[in-house]
Amino acid sequence: MSPEGKTLLNVVVLGLGFMVMFTAFGTCGNIEQTVIKSFNSTEFHGSGYTSMAIIYAVFSASNLIAPSVIAVVGPQLSLFFSGLLYSAYIAVFIHPYTWSFYTLSVLLGIGAAVLWTAQGNLLTINSKDSTIGRNSGIFWALMQFSLFFGNLYIYLAWHNKSHITDKDRQTVFITLTVISLVGNFLFFLIQRPDPEPAPSDASESLLPTEISDSCDVAPSQTLGSQALDAFKRSIQLAMTKEMLLLSIPFAYSGLELTFYSGVYGTCLGAMTQFGEGAKGLIGLSGILIGVGEILGGGVFGIMDKCNRYGRNPVVFLGLVTHIVAFYLIFLNIASDAPVAPEEGTQMQAFIQPSVAVALICSFLLGLGDSCFNTQLISIVGFLFRDDSAPAFAVFKFVQSITAAIAFFYSNYLLLHWQLLIMVLVGFMGTGTFFLVEWAAISARRDSDYDSI
Repeated sequence: MSPEGKTLLNVVVLGLGFMVMFTAFGTCGNIEQTVIKSFNSTEFHGSGYTSMAIIYAVFSASNLIAPSVIAVVGPQLSLFFSGLLYSAYIAVFIHPYTWSFYTLSVLLGIGAAVLWTAQGNLLTINSKDSTIGRNSGIFWALMQFSLFFGNLYIYLAWHNKSHITDKDRQTVFITLTVISLVGNFLFFLIQRPDPEPAPSDASESLLPTEISDSCDVAPSQTLGSQALDAFKRSIQLAMTKEMLLLSIPFAYSGLELTFYSGVYGTCLGAMTQFGEGAKGLIGLSGILIGVGEILGGGVFGIMDKCNRYGRNPVVFLGLVTHIVAFYLIFLNIASDAPVAPEEGTQMQAFIQPSVAVALICSFLLGLGDSCFNTQLISIVGFLFRDDSAPAFAVFKFVQSITAAIAFFYSNYLLLHWQLLIMVLVGFMGTGTFFLVEWAAISARRDSDYDSI
């Protein structure tokens, strides 16, 4: 197989592994608050929103050490062992206890930082400047198929259900745990890419177990120095002008991740006006979010349609798509839906609630999210190719800390305040992304600029 074919296969396998694993975890996150509200036990006092806030808070802090872990362990094993923590978190819901629920939330936050930094590192070392946009789109589209399969299962299993029984919960989460374990083992199919003719020292230092063949230095000294260098480099990158500007769109991606992956499904399940099938509507909404994600990843990544225009038009389309979705949600969903009890909300929306409008919004949320994330992955991989692990760690640090904040305030803020926060940060983030992209185009105007 040619070197280019091998790297493309690695990207596909990486996407498939994430697709299978997040079929389980994404579905878990989408339904957990609804499941907890229906849980029949006086021994359990957890909150899905609080759990997610803990996960993303620890995720954010752990991003500072994630490059060091990858430098020592290697990206492939980092994916596998961190993936096991995802499986353990899902398994908690089979027989949930408050202590185990929150303990696994902390451990998952650590694992998530390592997982996503390793993903960005592997995607970058298997890409060139001319293929980073295409590979970002391929990975994103494959991963987002997870929303389709997992939520289709929830829709079929919970259709016409107004209450989730213990048997319903156990059946679903046993299935999801097994699925997540299968995804973890797929990571072992990723092959070592052929080295480039003159690889940079910075790239080599991030993958000692994969590329380095040096025998002149003691292994413990080499690994220790590489881990420390990766940590220092993360701090240095975070202070650069480009990263400071990109931190605002990073933050926005965290806010809207929280909304579409947890809050919006809870809102739909709380709308008594949608009838007894409101719980099953959570799964159908997740499917349409996945359709939007897959469409966006395919059009703007795999097909590479916007190459000549750069990344800015795609990000602008993402903002417009989200603004339309937020406005329709504001009109269609009751304000107290995010914090309503298990019985649902009794408040009225501004218009007669419509299932069709709610599902259109699900699709728009997914499409807009794919616009932002494919371009953020692309520009980080493009600008910081020689420091991919530290750069993606900074990306995930900012994204996860804002997601943690959003999950925390989702316990208390009414819907319209949550939407307003996302609109304001979205406008600012789009503007700063434009500045970074214009600077990148200007700096490389005389060279081949083929990535998106």
